[in-house]
Amino acid sequence: MPTDAKTSLDVAERFFAAIASADIEAVRTCYAPDARIWHNVGGEEQGVEENLRLLGWVTRNTGDYRYEDVRRQASEEGFIQQHVLRGTNRKGHPVEVPACVVARVSDGRITRIDEYIDSAASGVLFA
Repeated sequence: MPTDAKTSLDVAERFFAAIASADIEAVRTCYAPDARIWHNVGGEEQGVEENLRLLGWVTRNTGDYRYEDVRRQASEEGFIQQHVLRGTNRKGHPVEVPACVVARVSDGRITRIDEYIDSAASGVLFA
């Protein structure tokens, strides 16, 4: 069933704002309880709790965490966002990771994310 574009874009705004502010509990409220998250790096799906642990680690270990060059649009099933994640890693090196997120939204919550990131650029994030 098509998702209302305004609802999907509102969910996207809340979701990325919560991550950028390291508010993991607010991120949790954006997810449906059984949401699945897939990343091209690793190729395995995560559940909500596993993804929240990963996001918590990333936001705790990345200084000045922010999304820039954001391009977002509603889709029939949710939203698509392209952005560049920027900040500094634990060693003080700049982080710049281009990404594309394809999300499904139902009843005002994210039910699935497929995230495509530049795997070469993401290595600096975890250094």
